Amino acid sequence: MNSTLPPPDLEHLCDLAVQVGAPVEAGVTPFGRRRYVPITGGRVSGRLVGEVLPGGTDFQLILDERIARLEASYLMALDDGSRVLVRNRALRVASVETTERILRGEPVDPASVYFRGQVELETGDAGWTWLNERQFLCVGQRLPSEVRMSFYVVA
Repeated sequence: MNSTLPPPDLEHLCDLAVQVGAPVEAGVTPFGRRRYVPITGGRVSGRLVGEVLPGGTDFQLILDERIARLEASYLMALDDGSRVLVRNRALRVASVETTERILRGEPVDPASVYFRGQVELETGDAGWTWLNERQFLCVGQRLPSEVRMSFYVVA
């Protein structure tokens, strides 16, 4: 008997271009270097269409010269009037040189960075209740003043 279940399919949900401000250093703790990055706005396109509202934050834990754990929370305002809360936990891994360039705010080749996340979406809007009932993954790219992401529904 084969006990391996088939892998899930991924369906594209939307693309985000999230504008970010300058990182604020919180200091080094026993767990790593902490900093937070203010989310200042952005756009959403695809099955979800709208904007990323200012006021969210990307909390970052820089574990070492190559690895960062990211936890972002922010709100999307869709063009139909709906609001969708986003919680994203991501892992970013790159070479020491590439990570140094990211931390300095320089552009890097996205192929040189592993940037993947687990996304939770939450809404009270009746037209989008299915977002509360699904799992989502994302692929990301860090640019100097923007984070680009593509969200996928785990079908």
